[in-house]
Amino acid sequence: MAFPLSLVNDDSRYQKSFELFLERSSEHQCMRDFIHSILPDILARVGDGKAHLNVIGVGSGAGEIDLEMFAQLRLKHPGVTVDNEVVEPSSQQLHNYRVLVSRKPDLDYIKFNWNKMTASEFEEHWTLKKMTKKADFIHMIQMLYYVKDPEATVSFFRSLLNKNGKLLVILVSGESGWGKLWRTYRTQLCNSEISQCVTTGDIKSFLESKGIGYQSFELPSQMDITECFAEGDEKGELLLDFLTEVLDFSKTAPPELKAGVMDLLRHPDCSKESNGRVIFNNNLGVLVIDPLP
Repeated sequence: MAFPLSLVNDDSRYQKSFELFLERSSEHQCMRDFIHSILPDILARVGDGKAHLNVIGVGSGAGEIDLEMFAQLRLKHPGVTVDNEVVEPSSQQLHNYRVLVSRKPDLDYIKFNWNKMTASEFEEHWTLKKMTKKADFIHMIQMLYYVKDPEATVSFFRSLLNKNGKLLVILVSGESGWGKLWRTYRTQLCNSEISQCVTTGDIKSFLESKGIGYQSFELPSQMDITECFAEGDEKGELLLDFLTEVLDFSKTAPPELKAGVMDLLRHPDCSKESNGRVIFNNNLGVLVIDPLP
C-alpha cells in the first residue's frame, strides 16, 4: 500500500477515530467554554440590529456546536430569524445533524439549508449561481485541514461577509502538540492533495501579511493518548490514525518514522505524563476575522 494513505479516504474509519478523539479529549468542552464566555460579545456585534441574519457553517459536522452557538446568538438577538447554510460533505454527519434538529424544540426561527458538499464545491456552486447574499456570521471549525488552499478558502468566505459580519476560524494552535508534530513530520505525514497540516499560527501569518484585522484567543485543551503506546491496542491505533491523519499508521508507517513519531508524542513539547497517563497538548486557537473594508 502506498504510504501515506490519508485517513480521510476511509470515511467510516475517520468517523470512528474522530468519535474516539472526542471521547479522549476536552475538545468540545473547551469550545463550549469559549461559546459561553467569549463568543456572546462577538455575536452581539454582528447584524447591526437587523431582524434577519444569514449564517454559514462550513464543515458543521453533526451540528452540536452549531446549535450551542445559535443559542447564544438568540440570547443576543432575541426575535431574529436566521437563514443557515450548512456545508458538510459527510452524509452520515449531515444525517446526524438533521436528527439533532428534529429533536430540539424552539428552532423554528432558523431555516436550515443542507449542502452536502465540500467547502470548495460550495464556493464553486456559489460563484456559478452568482449569489449576492452576504453573511453576518460564518464559522469554520476544525475544517481548514481538508481544503487544498486554506488561505484562499479563508479569503473566499471572508468576501461573503456583511460589513458588520465576522468569520470565526478554530484550528489547533501553533503552540499545541499538533503544531510540534506537524512542524517535525509535515512532509512525511501530510498528503497535501487531501489534508493540510495547518494551525492558527499559519493563518495568523497570512492575515498579517495581508493587513487583515482579527482577534485571537487560545483555548487550553488536552487529550489522553496513553493507549497509543500499547502495541496492538485497537483504540490506540485509531487514535494514532487521527493524530497522524494516516490510514493504519501503525501498520503501514516505515519503522523509523513510526519510532520518531512515537518518541515525539511522548516528548514534553507534545505531552505531559500524569499518574501514568500520557496527556497530549490539544490546545486550540480561535481567530475572529474582520470583513472586507
